[in-house]
Amino acid sequence: MANLQSNFLGIKSPNPFWLASAPPTDKKINVLRAFEAGWGGVVWKTLGSQVKNVSSRYSSLDYNGRKAVGFNNIELISDRPLDINLKEIKEVLQLFPDRAMVVSLMADNDKKSWHELIKKVEDTGAHGLELNFGCPHGMVERGMGAAVGQDPEIAKMVVEWVMEIATIPVITKLTPNVHSAVPGAIAAIEGGSNGISLINTIQSITGINLDTLVPNPNVAGKSVYGGYCGPAVKPIALKMLTSIAQHEKIKAIPISGIGGITTWKDAAEFMLLGASNVQVCTAAMISGFKIITDLCDGLNNWMDEKGYTTINDFVGLSVPKITKWEELDINYHIVAKINQDACIHCGLCYIACEDTSHQSIYIERGIPYNTYTIKEDECVGCNLCKIVCPVNDCITMLEQRKDDEYLNWTEFVKRGLPLNDH
Repeated sequence: MANLQSNFLGIKSPNPFWLASAPPTDKKINVLRAFEAGWGGVVWKTLGSQVKNVSSRYSSLDYNGRKAVGFNNIELISDRPLDINLKEIKEVLQLFPDRAMVVSLMADNDKKSWHELIKKVEDTGAHGLELNFGCPHGMVERGMGAAVGQDPEIAKMVVEWVMEIATIPVITKLTPNVHSAVPGAIAAIEGGSNGISLINTIQSITGINLDTLVPNPNVAGKSVYGGYCGPAVKPIALKMLTSIAQHEKIKAIPISGIGGITTWKDAAEFMLLGASNVQVCTAAMISGFKIITDLCDGLNNWMDEKGYTTINDFVGLSVPKITKWEELDINYHIVAKINQDACIHCGLCYIACEDTSHQSIYIERGIPYNTYTIKEDECVGCNLCKIVCPVNDCITMLEQRKDDEYLNWTEFVKRGLPLNDH
């Protein structure tokens, strides 16, 4: 069987699934339950100066009958006393020495505070530190969290402070509330950070109560921008992950992937795009810690099917497949095909194509149902019909190259080729 063991910056764990810094990692009882269920590691909820959280704290985006497609929170860092957190971290490490214990930190904005906090955390025996440069609410107003991550110069300075004293691996957690994650990643590396994790949560408003007119979550009739996570943010996380994994200055640094990971397939996708391990939060909050069994079994089975023996065998394999638009093959062409035996004659493909796309589906009206076929000469292979079809594999996309020669847009323009021929 495939070996799921993970070694991230020398921090070893039995599998690559860590719980991200969040409510599930805020106290000993939660973390013990997670480790008993089989999680490979945790990033303990962010420690720093004492805060006071509000009530309520969470809201969600529900879509098409599915709960919490997106999840929003306005919770701050740990509001438990620092000494209690440190005591519990040490106790958990004694009970589960084979699991990864990384502690998230957000000290006040001065070198002395960072140094003092790091010394206290290292005294627990923790395996690594994660610098929280991403919290998008509450802490920003104090000049912390995303306020640091959004300014590469400040981020680099803080990392330099940390690296002056840290004796265990340091991971810098980046904010997605920027145009690009690359400048922040470069700043962290130039400051000496050993690794990167991303993404943190995205500023959001998930909705408004149409009776009270108060955005969610409601705190005495008011609300604020929250941190958005869950399955809805996965595409954004994958893009930001890839932008770092491709960059010449930073692609060699280990990356911990975060952002909407719910299934083993999500985890595999993050690793294929450069993450050496993954962190999970929302999925565990919605479904409980026992999802780790499905995550490990699914990834293990897939690795066996593909012939991968370790995680390192496939980390980053998909990164070279992300290119620039002008390098895509213009001569590559696909055409939709409808399997009439599988078709349920709902007409969704026809409606979508006829109203909003290329009018490439022919309708033959009949009784008791209509029949739909593709106008191959007019189909541009956009995938819309396949996307809206409710039956898996009823619509497939078949390759029909226009020419055997690979031709990209740059070469097309260079040659002065006529558009009508392509």
